[in-house]
Amino acid sequence: MTQDNNAGLPLLLEIGTEEIPARFIPPALSDLKRTAAEVFAEYRISCGDIRTYATPRRMSLLVEAVSPMQNDVVKEIFGPSKKAAFDDKGNPTRAAEGFAASLGIQVSDLATKNKGKGEYVVALIEEKGSETRAVMPEALRKIVLSLRFPKSMRWGNGSMTFARPIHWFTAILGTEPVSFEIDGVKGGNITRGHRFLSPASFQVKEVASYMSLLENNFVILDQNKREKMIRDGITGLAAASGGQPLMDDELIGMVNYLVEYPVPVLCGFHGDYLALPKELLVTVMKDHQKYFAILDDGGSLINKFVVISNTRSDNAETVRVGAERVIRARFDDARFYFTEDRKKPLAGRVEDLGKVTFQDKLGSLFMKTERIIAVASFLAERVNPGLKERVTRAALLSKTDLITGAVREFPELQGIMGRYYAVLDNEDREVADALEEQYLPKSYGGRMPVSETGALLSLADKIDNIASFFSIGLVPSGSEDPFALRRQAMGIVSIIMDRGYGMSLREIFEGALLNLPLKDDREKVLATIISFMGQRIEYILSTMGYEQELVSSVLHFVSVASVKEITERLDALRQFRQEAVFPDFLLAIKRVNNIIPKTPLPALREDLLQLAEEKNLSASLAQASGPVSSLVRERRFGEATMAVAGLAGPINSFFDKVLVMDKQEELRNNRLALLRDVWIVAAKLADFSKLS
Repeated sequence: MTQDNNAGLPLLLEIGTEEIPARFIPPALSDLKRTAAEVFAEYRISCGDIRTYATPRRMSLLVEAVSPMQNDVVKEIFGPSKKAAFDDKGNPTRAAEGFAASLGIQVSDLATKNKGKGEYVVALIEEKGSETRAVMPEALRKIVLSLRFPKSMRWGNGSMTFARPIHWFTAILGTEPVSFEIDGVKGGNITRGHRFLSPASFQVKEVASYMSLLENNFVILDQNKREKMIRDGITGLAAASGGQPLMDDELIGMVNYLVEYPVPVLCGFHGDYLALPKELLVTVMKDHQKYFAILDDGGSLINKFVVISNTRSDNAETVRVGAERVIRARFDDARFYFTEDRKKPLAGRVEDLGKVTFQDKLGSLFMKTERIIAVASFLAERVNPGLKERVTRAALLSKTDLITGAVREFPELQGIMGRYYAVLDNEDREVADALEEQYLPKSYGGRMPVSETGALLSLADKIDNIASFFSIGLVPSGSEDPFALRRQAMGIVSIIMDRGYGMSLREIFEGALLNLPLKDDREKVLATIISFMGQRIEYILSTMGYEQELVSSVLHFVSVASVKEITERLDALRQFRQEAVFPDFLLAIKRVNNIIPKTPLPALREDLLQLAEEKNLSASLAQASGPVSSLVRERRFGEATMAVAGLAGPINSFFDKVLVMDKQEELRNNRLALLRDVWIVAAKLADFSKLS
């Protein structure tokens, strides 16, 4: 938006609601800003900076220097064709006169302009802008009604939808209220303070005083200011207790939109609870109560935590007592589950997995465990046979913590509790660590498994998930991916690349499909999986900085080559493009690809080669073919590129001197067969037709 030269007026729109879910608010703020800019442009209203703010019960739009008048606009209105509007002598016809009269202008004011394939008369009508104040009610209505949320609701007898019921609108342009109404809720200059600390309504006389008035009524509107207050408060209280906060950006973002007046309160719990796993206590505090844990200098929990209250500091004692009572009850629950879980070792729970359904068509968790064992065993045999016993043990125990009380109550601790229980069961430490690492990475670019046992178990679990769901036709489509298979595919590729494993997608998934129910032919399912995985590989390679056309030229190798080999090919091609011979070679090999037919050709016959240039090309091909094949097998791709580069000269001479499409079918097909063989050798490196 551009600033109007005339003195502008500040604008305020506040949408007062019942408490909106915290996760809805950040995207809604972006939506509000974008929508406002679009609506102002539509209504020809120039303005300065647009800022958006929110608390749980209000979303606010503040715009500086809104122009007092709409922008003028000149509209082109096309009429009849020039031929219909004027006769042969250039005199206006009744069509021209009628068109001009309908617009209230003279025929002499009409112009002509090309439109499409013809010339038409056109009227240029200048439309003066109205006062912005006159159109602002309609514009604000449109802004409010355009906002969208992940889930919306209706209330009362109204028809509009919003994240939560709207109770008031505050709308002011300069110092004057803007009156508009939506479903009986009217806009004006009245707003409300904090729900409990200052519940009464009060008047806003001008936009400039709006934020300070709210602050006087215990509402910190600016989310950035609230966040700083939260961070500073947590840090200060943690330091005062001799520790440092376990800062969590996600939790801070959530809490920031749960309060209007953040006041941190230091609380504590009995030290006996510290005997429980750290992650269990942190999960109870964070995910269930939105409390901030405190660590000592060594990274261990201390028995203190911080609550961000939504009340005055003089209520801190009440907040503390309530929070400590709640956390004590939650920690007692956690201790009960942990104690009960310890009565049965993980190994003793394997048989119980048969009573839990993994998926209706894929059987129980025990059946899934058997599949994971099979895949993990294959991977270990292929990568590091010495790890096979350890990997299969980890696979056997991999899902047992899912049926423990702690994980049933706190599902986000899957794997983590398995690691704790395995250590207490005196399992091998790497096996125990693998139980947690099987779920890594949790997102692309996230933390990777540290141990090789963990890496192989993670691969086995993710490979089985993709193979299993694809085998019964549950394939991600569009934005639908209920089983997070795209994320797991990214995890597979990331681990393989991180570890440098030399396995192709066909190797990885062929065995995984052996003991699964198949909706379609096995080869068809495998092809679908490879295509799906190839898309993830393509994305990852692009994020690594490889040019898209280079990636496209080698992506078809993913079914038979490891991702590591694919990157080696890409590095070689990148270097090849820097060589002086590359432009000539690429032009030559593209000419080859453009002329060879898609239909089968007979084998090349040396006795049908007549001209020196075709004999030379055949000899050069024979000389290059063996070395190229050997170099590709040995993954010496850089040397292989230079070997095929030597064909550039013979190919160009061939095209200069030889008529490929000879009238004699036998000669024509033989020359095409020669070019086909040239392409086959070059294609062992890449599909050069994809390169420019």
